[in-house]
Amino acid sequence: MNTPIALLLSQKGSSVFSVPAIATVADAVNIMNLHKVGAVIVTQAGELVGIFTERDVLTRVVAAGRSPDTTAVADVMTHNPVTISPHATVSEVMSVITDRRCRHLPVLEEGSRTVLGLVSIGDVLRWLVDAHRAEAEHLRQYIHGEYSVT
Repeated sequence: MNTPIALLLSQKGSSVFSVPAIATVADAVNIMNLHKVGAVIVTQAGELVGIFTERDVLTRVVAAGRSPDTTAVADVMTHNPVTISPHATVSEVMSVITDRRCRHLPVLEEGSRTVLGLVSIGDVLRWLVDAHRAEAEHLRQYIHGEYSVT
């Protein structure tokens, strides 16, 4: 649980899908569907200005009766999203996800608005399941005398 999120990112890959702030909601949703992701980073001049998520589509576009073809992402995105450092631990990220009710967290380079990656609640859960599986296997080997200390 003290594993830095940078390690999780290195295993998952740091591909981040983004759209410019002037893109339409329809453009952003097409990118999300194409890549099967629940969020895209919104950038301006190469820096993070927001995040656009499935929740934003539902609450700020569909429920508000806005047209996806004419509404700019900048008008309906989440401004100033919660972000994390690559040095944040998995445990800290789980707390942020729970306390702030975020499903996606941009990972920013220290002291800048440059995005290094995007971590989702699914990524964290996958990492936890893999870590628990590995621990269970080590314990099984130890109990059955198959465990070797190297």
